[in-house]
Amino acid sequence: MKLSALGRIALATGIAVLTTATLPGTPAAAAPVKRKILPVLVEFNDASFQFPDKVKASTPDTYFGAKSDSAASFLSEVSRGQYTVVPAVQEQFLGPIKLDLSAAGCPQGKINQMTREELTKRGLVAGKDYESLSIVFPAQKTDCPWAGLATLPGPTTWINLYGTASGIDVVGHELGHNLGFGHQGRFLCRGGNLGACKSEGTSYKSIMGAGYRASGFSAPELIHAGWLSGGASLKVTKSGVYTLRSLHGKGSGVRALDIALGGDRLVIEYRHAAGNFDAKIEGVHAYRVPKGSYGASSLIDTTTENKTAANNAPSNTDAITKLTDKANKVSVAVVSSGGGQAKVKIALNGDSLAAIDATPSKSASPTPSAATPTPTGPGPRFRCPIRRR
Repeated sequence: MKLSALGRIALATGIAVLTTATLPGTPAAAAPVKRKILPVLVEFNDASFQFPDKVKASTPDTYFGAKSDSAASFLSEVSRGQYTVVPAVQEQFLGPIKLDLSAAGCPQGKINQMTREELTKRGLVAGKDYESLSIVFPAQKTDCPWAGLATLPGPTTWINLYGTASGIDVVGHELGHNLGFGHQGRFLCRGGNLGACKSEGTSYKSIMGAGYRASGFSAPELIHAGWLSGGASLKVTKSGVYTLRSLHGKGSGVRALDIALGGDRLVIEYRHAAGNFDAKIEGVHAYRVPKGSYGASSLIDTTTENKTAANNAPSNTDAITKLTDKANKVSVAVVSSGGGQAKVKIALNGDSLAAIDATPSKSASPTPSAATPTPTGPGPRFRCPIRRR
């Protein structure tokens, strides 16, 4: 079965719970990271790439190309230069390497083991010569039920290649898992009542939630990675009106409001077209963060309609206007939104939204940015099944 690169992007929100316990819970300061990635093309004794020359030509562009649709360009832009990936070898990739292994049965564990053994024979040391390993292999006979697989967090991705290139929507998604991001789901909360929500579908507001490359990562994921620094993420401690700048926009300003919601967190962001992101996303959006696990957040949506990466719904379809959580005495209302800026009124401790002055408040404290996970070994494998748009 041949699918387009976009059609092979991963979606599997139903298994996100399997990895929640592995995600860091307490944000801490992060430093800029430059990570060496080694893409390795792998073939089997009964399966080879149909067009090996085209695969070899496309691999450097997919991972390290100068255009915005490479993994290096995507991660550099979305992290504001705080996370960059570079080739581990001068050639930018290795292979194809022939493994004495049948492709049948999707033997991802053996693929990883035998590939690493071959790299050791060639004098390449994991953690020194390369920090992340991306194994690319032909899909024709593997029967793998996923377009990509990744450790979460961890140093390994498997790319089940149809055709001659997977593209950023698959590779970037799997590298997101390596950073500690799960599949981003969606909570349907009718009428904005946070006490009556149900899990339904995916967010479409992140590459981790079928939003593809053009949506980047969401505010909770950026907090988890430590990429909202210098006061860009604020912990709201008092009722007031707060001003948000667009999440992926240039310049300084607050990009995310982080609010206690019982044992969970509520993160508010404003989305507006900026750079290569959010051309089809607009408005104030909210996420629930379970037990401080920012990499496991879910979009809070008050509408039954969902703005996807492919449909013609208005760009602000999933934007919030008002949220209420009576149990935790938290209320949120959007005062204004548009043109790259939004004002959001937040009432804590049972305060009345109507009684809050419309003047933007400064009663907030910087949220410590989360540390970028440092993968030390194979973590849980996060499968990303094939799904058509």
